[in-house]
Amino acid sequence: MLLAIDVGNTHLVCGLWNGDRWVSLWRKATRPEDTEDELAVWLKSMFELSGHPWRISEAICASVVPSLDAALEQMCLRWLGVGLWFLRTGIQVGLQVDYNPPTAVGADRLANAIGALALYAPPIIVVDFGTATTFDTIDKFGRYVGGAILPGVQISSQALFIKAAKLPSVEYKAPVTALGKDTAHSLQSGIMFGYADAIDGLAKRISAELEGDAIVIATGGLGGLFTGLCDRIVSYEPTLTLDGLRRAYKSTVSL
Repeated sequence: MLLAIDVGNTHLVCGLWNGDRWVSLWRKATRPEDTEDELAVWLKSMFELSGHPWRISEAICASVVPSLDAALEQMCLRWLGVGLWFLRTGIQVGLQVDYNPPTAVGADRLANAIGALALYAPPIIVVDFGTATTFDTIDKFGRYVGGAILPGVQISSQALFIKAAKLPSVEYKAPVTALGKDTAHSLQSGIMFGYADAIDGLAKRISAELEGDAIVIATGGLGGLFTGLCDRIVSYEPTLTLDGLRRAYKSTVSL
């Protein structure tokens, strides 16, 4: 069994790979103060609830929360008896990175690029709906060439709810019409349709700067909600980051 860990600013996602498929996926809130023992208690309970024995053969990680790296590494060593391999740079896996500096690209964004290249011919734009919505771009030569970072839909809408006392929180659901007939309807229209059009607009601008029309795919927690609303997104790949992370590991360490 291979354990893949994707540490984001909002959620920590773990996937268990059995050699040909993901047999379990688990998600928890990211807590930078978690110790290796606290992480082990949570993860062991997920193994048990899913009916898996508490053992793995390899462990891989993409993290954008450095304060958790040591605890995750110690958890794997102490409680599972395996080392934890971190994806940190494109150099590790032979991915060319045209960014300033190349080391500033987050490991999750590198994993997205690797996962996308296994599915589609470049150029490709990956829209990752997380704490921030990131656009990861691969040019026709298979190089990671940058992208864009947009405030995530939850972050931006929650800020609105907090700052505007009379505006209620609403479900992230597209209304039937863009023309809102009450406050909740108007908010859903602005959040869902406005955000979808922003995604399409940025994807169009980025694609125009590449040689060749880029295919656009989505991943991340809210990606499924917006895939049907965005004209340019052709597919939603919920495990893309974990898939890319697994492939990155496979390219450097024999599984």
